[in-house]
Amino acid sequence: MASNRIGRINEEIQRELSALIRTLKDPRVSATGMVSITRVDTTGDLRYSRIYVSALNKDQEKDVIRGLKSASGYLRRELGAALRLRYTPELQFIADDSIQYGAHILGLIHDANRKNETTPETEE
Repeated sequence: MASNRIGRINEEIQRELSALIRTLKDPRVSATGMVSITRVDTTGDLRYSRIYVSALNKDQEKDVIRGLKSASGYLRRELGAALRLRYTPELQFIADDSIQYGAHILGLIHDANRKNETTPETEE
């Protein structure tokens, strides 16, 4: 039952942070285009949250993480006001490459399908 609560808190943190990131004025975050939060993992005691972030432009992903880390105090304060939890978790931003990895796997599948279509099969 506690994991269900943590899951709901993770979803709420993800929703609130997604809205808050759009309000940041840091050029490292706002000038890079699209920044999305792919996953949130919060510890059971609500002290720490790992925020997995993916940027559209992979070249600027490190700058985005630095910008989010520098704005973490503001984000944590706004998150605390919105969520009304006993403890507002400390935010740890981590670059997430799962979207890029999924696109790579999808490309491999498409290449394999194209090979099978172009290779004539021998019938016995």
